[in-house]
Amino acid sequence: MWRIIRRDAATVLNDEKARRSLARYFAVMQDEKPAKYVIAKKIPADFDENDSVQKLWDIHENLLAEFFRLQQDVDSRKEDLDAMGKPEKSFLDLKAEIATRILESCHFCTRRCGVNRLGGNLGYCKCGSEITVSSMFEHLGEEPELVPSGTIFTMGCTIRCLHCQNWTISQWFENGETYSPRRLALAVERLRRNGCRNANLVGGEPTPWLQQWLQTFKHVNVNVPVVWNSNSYYSEETATLLAGFVDVYLLDFKYGSNECAERISDAPNYWEVCTRNHLFAKKHGELIIRVLVLPGHLECCTKVILNWIAENLGRDTRVNIMFQYRPEWRAYEVPELRRRLTGAERRRALELAKEAGLANFIT
Repeated sequence: MWRIIRRDAATVLNDEKARRSLARYFAVMQDEKPAKYVIAKKIPADFDENDSVQKLWDIHENLLAEFFRLQQDVDSRKEDLDAMGKPEKSFLDLKAEIATRILESCHFCTRRCGVNRLGGNLGYCKCGSEITVSSMFEHLGEEPELVPSGTIFTMGCTIRCLHCQNWTISQWFENGETYSPRRLALAVERLRRNGCRNANLVGGEPTPWLQQWLQTFKHVNVNVPVVWNSNSYYSEETATLLAGFVDVYLLDFKYGSNECAERISDAPNYWEVCTRNHLFAKKHGELIIRVLVLPGHLECCTKVILNWIAENLGRDTRVNIMFQYRPEWRAYEVPELRRRLTGAERRRALELAKEAGLANFIT
């Protein structure tokens, strides 16, 4: 059915630009290579629950280097992952242990609320200690290379976009349903076996639930690429834990100006955080960037963003220039966001992409 609804999702398999920028993702999707979390499970990690956080991070730093060495050897078939035994504790276990420590003084996002979520306290995102899911299904509306995408929408968000199209999820107007890691792992496996190309971790925002996601994939027993579908507003610690876990970073690049980010999304220092995390994603995985074009923000945001991408991430970076903005939730509070894009604004956005020299963008 999806091949009829989304023919581009079939033809993208022969798209040279998409395959070049997402080469490893395509290989994992087609079960030619293992997902990163599968490799992480094979790397022994010598740590103890009584170790200090600093010691855990030191071990993580060493094992991250070992991870990328092993990934290279597995990808080039110098090493057979199937022949390796299952360690008592793995690199993925270590990541989950560090993430559990973070829950005690939460700083998954760059706000660094510092609340003890294990103790029942809630921070800005209002996320607790048990992952809460809004919905999960085979999504046909994502980028063609992702469709059909096994999307799992979790509750809560680390920013507060006044025009949020998923505001009932991000702002907890829904109750959601709590899941244990084992039950969620079964859901991931079911989506993959039903033909989904990936596990698409989205929301809301997946960042507050990183500990639970790491715990979940300890129990996943299928090979599926992990897509981190995020607003990019996460801490350096989160970025480090994502390395060696995430296959594709599907990152929003929302604003070219901190003033716009704070006024519309309550996201101080967004530019610095967002650019840092995009650079980190480029270094440690493969990248698809979403740029939602906002009315009245072509010059201050869209132009600045597209130029930065071309200059810092490369002109072949996969970029989705999105024209589906519509006024939602509290958008009426921002005068320029009370309307949809004009045809002239759409044309200008495409001109800006071409002027920046981007060679692998879609709309």
